[in-house]
Amino acid sequence: MSTATDTLKDAQRRIGTFARTSPELFGGFARISKVATTAGAFSSAQRELIAVAIAVSKGCEDCIVYHVDAAMKHGATEAELVEALEVAVEMGGGPAVMYGAKALEILRGLQ
Repeated sequence: MSTATDTLKDAQRRIGTFARTSPELFGGFARISKVATTAGAFSSAQRELIAVAIAVSKGCEDCIVYHVDAAMKHGATEAELVEALEVAVEMGGGPAVMYGAKALEILRGLQ
């Protein structure tokens, strides 16, 4: 069984491979990501928690680990993650419960 850190490294490796294969696409995506995660009315941590909630409701495990890690790096707490997961569950139902549990486990595995 892989750890949250292993999962994150695997996702980063796959993204890197894709980025090297399609640099023009990823140049544009990197600009979008920078705008989406730069603090404004919401802090960068809050923006990353929004991304986690969306990833949970969409069921994207790699997105979950990537954005949980980024949220933590911006200072998000476990309590803040749990609140974001509560919103994700409201919007995503039963499947979001399962992915929300994964997000919490990932946060704890990356600490």
